Amino acid sequence: MSEEDAEGDEPDDRDGDRDLERVVAEVRAQVTPDADERARLREVADRLMERAEQAATERCDGADVLQVGSTARDTWISGDRDIDIFVRFPPEIDRETLEKYGLEVGHATLPEGHEEYAEHPYVKGEVEGFDIDVVPCFRLESATEIRSAVDRTPFHTRYLQRRLDDELADDVRVTKQFLKGIGVYGSDLRTRGFSGYLTELLVCEYGGFRQLLEAAADWHPQVEIDPEGHGRARETENAAAGDAASQFDDPLVVIDPTDPERNVAAVCSRENVARFQHYAREILETPRSDYFEPDEHEPLTESELRAHLERRGTTPVAVRFDAPDLVEDQLYPQLQKSLDGITRGLDDRGFDVFRATTIADESAVVVAELAVSERPAVERHDGPPIHVRDHAEGFYEAYADDAEAYGPFIEGDRYVTEREREFTSAREFLESDRLFDVGLGAHVETALEDGYDVLIDDEITSLLAEFGTELTAYFDPRP
Repeated sequence: MSEEDAEGDEPDDRDGDRDLERVVAEVRAQVTPDADERARLREVADRLMERAEQAATERCDGADVLQVGSTARDTWISGDRDIDIFVRFPPEIDRETLEKYGLEVGHATLPEGHEEYAEHPYVKGEVEGFDIDVVPCFRLESATEIRSAVDRTPFHTRYLQRRLDDELADDVRVTKQFLKGIGVYGSDLRTRGFSGYLTELLVCEYGGFRQLLEAAADWHPQVEIDPEGHGRARETENAAAGDAASQFDDPLVVIDPTDPERNVAAVCSRENVARFQHYAREILETPRSDYFEPDEHEPLTESELRAHLERRGTTPVAVRFDAPDLVEDQLYPQLQKSLDGITRGLDDRGFDVFRATTIADESAVVVAELAVSERPAVERHDGPPIHVRDHAEGFYEAYADDAEAYGPFIEGDRYVTEREREFTSAREFLESDRLFDVGLGAHVETALEDGYDVLIDDEITSLLAEFGTELTAYFDPRP
């Protein structure tokens, strides 16, 4: 066999490369705004910026206005309708005055707008189909001097504008669409995924979309990325003290180039970092455009739900209550804390939690699947080894005269007693006041005090009207 023939029998990686290039080119064409879309956004943004600047300078000498975010950095995806206008005030004014002026400028810019509150109030509105935020902040010399979280944003915009060229900006758009498609885009506390700023930093760090995929496919958390070498400088300073360890314990650490004390990826959950790795490997192995499209679940039907329950042989339980009136970034941490507390309470009482989730709309619900939902009337309680005299004698004396307990007796080298179990069913526990001892979110606890329903087994079919899509995602889990 000739050398040429032998080479022809080898797999050609270039076919996969060309397939990925073709898919990326298709996606890039879809997500890149055309000239008309750019011109329309620019006209609206310029008009509102001029209006905001006039209102700001009338109220405060030294105030200025700038556009921030993806539309300022030309990394926005076609169809996005967000324009973020930041009104910067001199650091000499106090926070109360900043908030007062900020709202006045916001309302002057958006007469039909309404007030919302993040770290401090701002004005939000819609103009010609665009979603506009007018946000006050302090004008500072360094991001390390910030007095509120939004003060960092102008530094992020300035940093990336210096580093993003047209090719990288195109790759940022493609990367954002990929992250949206696999369900990990967004730094809100419901999603706990990749923010726009983080995405842009990663594309800059690795030099493009494909390069980021190849790197992510081989990540071994903890992954540490430090664009400006802040951490290395800190390690050098601390080497004499023998302390060169990372100050962060997140799976992905991207040191903010404008603020070395901040991990830009802190909000990313372990699951979403792992999910990104999974799909990076998948698309490199088998390039397909459907990775860039969110997977829309059909609502679960009652017959499908009953089939899942019969097949799985677990016992689902749910605690349903009126969702507290909170923004998602306040609600979901409280729901997660409550989920952790309720599942721990079930586990501690022998009702082994198989899997659990929490979801919310008008109502909120904590759903747990139990491997065991009924327990015997007695439970075992192991005492200390008998040779640990003081503790062993204390245990023995505590139960020796308990007529309701079996024992104490000796098993192996320790005392054991069998005592009456507080709850023999998961429903008993969930409907009792002991539910409030597990560590709930404060607003969730208040909502539960106002009343809640406990649903067991096929009673959870009553959740389908409100949460059919979420239950599909639960019973048909994907990477």
